[in-house]
Amino acid sequence: MASRNPVALVIGAGDATGGAIARRFARGGYTACVTRRSLDKLQPLVEQIRAEGGQAQGFASDARQEEEVVALIEQIESNVGPIEVLVFNIGANVPSSILDETARKYFKIWEMACLSGFLNAREVAKRMVAREGDGHKGTILFTGATASLRGASGFAAFAGAKHALRALAQSMARELGPRGIHVAHVVVDGAIDTEFIRENFPERYALKDQDGILNPEHIAENYWMLHRQPRDAWTHELDLRPWSEKF
Repeated sequence: MASRNPVALVIGAGDATGGAIARRFARGGYTACVTRRSLDKLQPLVEQIRAEGGQAQGFASDARQEEEVVALIEQIESNVGPIEVLVFNIGANVPSSILDETARKYFKIWEMACLSGFLNAREVAKRMVAREGDGHKGTILFTGATASLRGASGFAAFAGAKHALRALAQSMARELGPRGIHVAHVVVDGAIDTEFIRENFPERYALKDQDGILNPEHIAENYWMLHRQPRDAWTHELDLRPWSEKF
């Protein structure tokens, strides 16, 4: 039986930003549908949302595979509820010198950070534009990064993919905005409070007590805000960075 709640689908619901976004939408009354390639890794997040009184379902899906994406969206729309919000949150930040980069890894990073964004957004957009009514039919949010705006040394593959994802978001916003779909791109510019940052960049993590790194819960609040914006004042691009970040 389909859920009575609208669905917020988070593609790439990791332990930090993606998980925080899923929890925020669940608190707002949405069924949080969360994906990773491994279903087992989603269980703690799903259980946490349910323990807090929300609704959540986890799905194993390779976001790069068109057949899997099509099947995922069909399954959710048929068995859970209408997807009102899509959050694409896959990163693929793997640094390498351009002199050592391989074609295989370059292509894989593009698949993860860009192609998968296109596949998921296209399938969800098809459902959204078909909804009845002339108002706000849904929201599609893409997670960007510093690399969305400028390519740093050693990050050619990641920057290329993130630049392409940003262009996708811009084109979709121009086409789908008049059809009632809010498309926004969020530039997360700075270190996020994660285990990876704590272990690999301790000097940066030390700024946590001074609000010098991004709190995933605060990032999530901005995604919620974007979805809740009235249609006469939609934001397309939002940048989030701590005071300590140079830009």
